[in-house]
Amino acid sequence: MRISRLADQLSGSEIIRIGNAVSEQIRQGATICNLTIGDFDPKLFPIPEALRKGVMAAYEAGQTNYPPAAGTADLRQAAADFLQKRLGLSYSPNDELLVAGGSRPLIYAAYLALVDPGDRVVYPVPSWNNNHYCHLSGASQVMVPTQPENDFMPTAAEVAPHLAGASLLALCSPLNPTGTVFTKEVLEEICDLVLAENQRRGPDEKPLYILYDQIYWLLTFGQTQHFDPVSLRPELRDYVVYIDGISKCFAATGVRVGYSFGPKLVIDKMKSLLGHIGAWAPKAEQVATAALLPQADVVNDYLTDLKNGLQASLEAAYEGLKALRSQGYPVDAITPAGAIYLTAQIDIIGRTTAAGTVLASTKEITDYLLTEAQLAVVPFSAFGASAAEPWFRLSVGAESAGSIQAALPRLQAALDKLK
Repeated sequence: MRISRLADQLSGSEIIRIGNAVSEQIRQGATICNLTIGDFDPKLFPIPEALRKGVMAAYEAGQTNYPPAAGTADLRQAAADFLQKRLGLSYSPNDELLVAGGSRPLIYAAYLALVDPGDRVVYPVPSWNNNHYCHLSGASQVMVPTQPENDFMPTAAEVAPHLAGASLLALCSPLNPTGTVFTKEVLEEICDLVLAENQRRGPDEKPLYILYDQIYWLLTFGQTQHFDPVSLRPELRDYVVYIDGISKCFAATGVRVGYSFGPKLVIDKMKSLLGHIGAWAPKAEQVATAALLPQADVVNDYLTDLKNGLQASLEAAYEGLKALRSQGYPVDAITPAGAIYLTAQIDIIGRTTAAGTVLASTKEITDYLLTEAQLAVVPFSAFGASAAEPWFRLSVGAESAGSIQAALPRLQAALDKLK
């Protein structure tokens, strides 16, 4: 039987492969510290009570029919007001903001609205899913490797050689998978490159756009600040499409309410695309989100509690790895700055297990840690990096600080078994 080339050439998800292995271990009775999935355990991190009650009330009130294709007017207004008050970004709720069922369909729609088959899309690695969106849109992907000394965030010097002739620069901050963020200076430098590139292009050429995924922007820690392109360079307003929503900042990954905002021309085309796809956020969830966002005190109190819990888990992992490093173990971590992720180094490539297996890549390391330490992590190779680079994403939304601390002695014991 024959199927489309698009479907036939889709690559599988490494995260799903690891998840299946975790499920099998659990089925066999193992207790796994699962740091793989970018999600939240509702027992540890429930959604805001006001949101939960609002969803239930909306269903009870019969809010079960089709929502407007672009999102309910109340939600678009609430999201626009939220962005204005908290980021100083002014976008029309009628013409420049679009609601959908989470951020994924919005990213896909942005790719389809901006990228023709064969167009070049520039993005840093590691980063989440840009390779798959390039495949789905027929784009020519330009992967820009990043460095640990820059917290795996792209620099202007790294992206500059690749922007000439490109159609899209895909950026994310706080970044999945690293949990690190752009500094003001670095993002300004990248913005200036995009402005200069667009000034060089003729009136008949497609401009270079920025896709800016800031779905984690409310989850930053300590003195870390979130920066975005249009706030830093208002001249970029016609060239930046933002991805945002409630999935991460309200631990509401299953509620499926995302929104995108940007220039009217692009948002209009994204509306048309998603109107055909039908990727609407459920109406009751939209009604409840529209009621939640204006409640500043409720939102602030919730975010404080959520961030405290996440930071405790991130710090448990970070301090535990640093303690092992101080004892001479080949591990390290980058200070967590945002999102729900910790960047960890577990540099045991080339080491041999007690069974005689050589750990030749991050895949073998991942499998070994799952089996020997009951610790599930995702290698950066799942996000476009080389399988020879021993860096990993640790996602803490589904594990408590206590669970992570309990896993660290198991990790130490597994490292001690290596030759």
